[in-house]
Amino acid sequence: MERSQKRREAGVLDTVAELFDLPADVIAGLPRLEMVGSRQLYLEHHTGILSYSETQIDVNTGNGILRVKGERLTLLAMTAGELRIGGRILCLEWVR
Repeated sequence: MERSQKRREAGVLDTVAELFDLPADVIAGLPRLEMVGSRQLYLEHHTGILSYSETQIDVNTGNGILRVKGERLTLLAMTAGELRIGGRILCLEWVR
């Protein structure tokens, strides 16, 4: 029952996005990632940092946990919905 409700909600969000000519990810609040080489990661629509070290940062999103692995990782900037991570980024993975 829960799955069919999520499918209906996704269909409604897609319809609204198409009607107003907006990207579906903006309407749905999905995380948006932007990488600058392997040195910076910009993430929109996060809900907090779960763990932080120089080699791994786990970020909570509405789509699951984004795990960033690398070397000399630092948090360059953070607001309620956006963050920027610097360092040598080696791997990104979704953990559900």
